[in-house]
Amino acid sequence: MSSLRALLIAAAAATSGARTVVPQPAALTRLQRLRGGNVLATPPDGFDGAVAAGSKKAAMPADKVFRLGVFSGVHIGFGALLMLTVGGACPGLAESNPGLHKLVLGAFGLPFGLMMTLLSGAELFTGNTALVTMALIEGKATTAGLVKSWVSSYAGNLAGSLLLAGLVSAAGVLAGGGAAAAKVAVAKTSGAFLPTLLKGVLCNWLVCMAVYLASFAKDAAGKMVIIGFIISSFVAMGLEHSVANMFLIPLGILSGADVSWKAFLLKNLLPVTLGNIVGGAVCVGAAFCSVFGSA
Repeated sequence: MSSLRALLIAAAAATSGARTVVPQPAALTRLQRLRGGNVLATPPDGFDGAVAAGSKKAAMPADKVFRLGVFSGVHIGFGALLMLTVGGACPGLAESNPGLHKLVLGAFGLPFGLMMTLLSGAELFTGNTALVTMALIEGKATTAGLVKSWVSSYAGNLAGSLLLAGLVSAAGVLAGGGAAAAKVAVAKTSGAFLPTLLKGVLCNWLVCMAVYLASFAKDAAGKMVIIGFIISSFVAMGLEHSVANMFLIPLGILSGADVSWKAFLLKNLLPVTLGNIVGGAVCVGAAFCSVFGSA
């Protein structure tokens, strides 16, 4: 009788237009929530959201982009400072276990800086190379808007990075008189132009993937997990990020590194910036437009 009653209830629900809920396996339910539910957007929806974000960035007034860029430069600088503070305090680990030392450098520092940037709504040049490019290709932004976004965020990032480097140097925050910062500055200005540029391409490929995928997440926890894994990877690999270097190398110079400002600009910042543009605009922005775009 109980089976007949269940069938009658189901039939009544069907004829009245009510939706019958079919039990689903727990694993399938969790997957649906992660992909397209209330945790993570599906790739097509995530792409549309990234294009919309890029369109807003391109339409933002230049002075506002600059101010938000200053915030981002400071945030990334704080992340780099944390990396120096932790990594510089364990030189013995670098000698005895270099792999673990690289893992420590990656885990502590720049992920924290990018989390602050994305969660606060600050403007990061390297991320904008991908998002605004997507908006341009999809017809949601103009070339003038892209140039304004890139130039204003870059200038703001540089200003914020230099401001923080000056404050950190004056405050004497780093132990040992900034020897770790000086060592980093020398290392980053000792490479040839092309390898440095290619390290910039690879770096911003990962950074923009972090920014792009973090935009899929619908809560702060999801964004932080995505950022943490990807950003720690590029740091551990020894790749080159222009905005981080805007803080690290000037701080090294202020700490006594035998590096000129000309060497900073020509041997690192220029090739790394060009590489970051290619990594963000081509390897992420244009690449995903070719798959999910309307063209």
